[in-house]
Amino acid sequence: MRYLAACLLLSGLVACTAANTNTPVSADATHAGAPLPFIDDDYTRALAEAKAKGVPLFVDVWAPWCHTCRSMKAYVLTDKSLAAHADRFVWLQVNTDLTQNAAFQEKFPIEFWPTLFIIDPRAEKPLLRFAGSATVDQLVKLFEDGERAYKGGVTGAEALLARGDALSGEGRSAEASEALTEALAEAPADWSRRGRALESLLMVLYSTFDEAKAKECATKALELLPSTPRSLSWANSAATGLMCALMVPDGAEGVTELRAALEAKVVEAMGPPAIQMAGDDVSGLYDARVTARKAAKDEAGMKVLAEQWLTYLEGEAAKAPNADARSVFDSHRLSAAMRLGQLERVIPALQQSEKDLPKDYNPPARLSSVYKNLGRLDEALAASDRALALVQGARRLSVLSTRVDILVARKDSATATKTLEDAITYAKTLPASQVSPRQVKSLEKKLTELQATAQPSPK
Repeated sequence: MRYLAACLLLSGLVACTAANTNTPVSADATHAGAPLPFIDDDYTRALAEAKAKGVPLFVDVWAPWCHTCRSMKAYVLTDKSLAAHADRFVWLQVNTDLTQNAAFQEKFPIEFWPTLFIIDPRAEKPLLRFAGSATVDQLVKLFEDGERAYKGGVTGAEALLARGDALSGEGRSAEASEALTEALAEAPADWSRRGRALESLLMVLYSTFDEAKAKECATKALELLPSTPRSLSWANSAATGLMCALMVPDGAEGVTELRAALEAKVVEAMGPPAIQMAGDDVSGLYDARVTARKAAKDEAGMKVLAEQWLTYLEGEAAKAPNADARSVFDSHRLSAAMRLGQLERVIPALQQSEKDLPKDYNPPARLSSVYKNLGRLDEALAASDRALALVQGARRLSVLSTRVDILVARKDSATATKTLEDAITYAKTLPASQVSPRQVKSLEKKLTELQATAQPSPK
């Protein structure tokens, strides 16, 4: 699902939990047997190859903590049919946990994970930017759109879509939304790109994190969904519209009706006839509905949905073909279990992931959060130790923040204070393009509050 399957920069360990050379098993640098010949974390090399071959550069920007990134790797990018497209692009994967990729992120900033770029190597300009999950069929259409933009010569709605894609890739949101709105208005009713254009428009509006744009996003979703074919794009647009509506202040005129109408669309997306989508996408729709029920202060309704959500995820994990594919569902299983108030239910899954993926920091990081919330503080601290031995980059800050909460719960304010000070110092050593200023301010605020209530360390 395009919105909730795209992980936010500031998401915490529960919502989207989150090299040295200890990269997760899922980031296999050799890509043995993979249908697409991805280069790992070397933009300079990939750019040079694209220039030499005279083809665009396709970039998958991902992170090990992003469940949708891992879903794409486990269920989409491994599809053997993609091998037929191997010569259309030079292929690059960029792991944003690695500080060596800071220069790429500075040149091509992102707010959502995964983000897919198609870049013109001649000018190093994005031809297309797509945030979130995609099916194999959607990927193939993205390939076509990127190639068309690279070669030029398109007209009408196709040209407006290409312009909107390029402007979005450059972060020029206002101009991008104008171009995409015009494309939707100008295109014929049976335009094959209508769904993607609507998705892109709503994501551009959402990504501004502006309340007025959020209301525009929600309103446009409701207005344009009836003319959009039922598909994964339709489901994505319904959910993005709902999340935009939830950004609008509670007291705003018409917001209650807007939320209800879009929530009904998400329910419709999950009903018959079935829309082809990955388990992670279905989970994203559940997440949107649970979030909406919480916003409506419908505790009973939220619990019913959370039980359905968690049961669904447990079923999907049970039929996953391997440990990497199964671990895709860990993050949302934790979210659903927390909403349901049954954190114990997710512990065996996280323990199994830690056993099966010993180089992955996510399972112990998530376990530390679970144990902390259950009051099992010694186990929480031990899990935090294991996560810190593996994690690096900006994601280390999230693990340290949870560790501080564990130490505070243990009434060890002195060590908690020192841990926060160390985290802030570490944050200042990281490349600016990989650290959110809001995250650093949050840590600083937490330190100020902790210092104001500090207690002596236990003997």
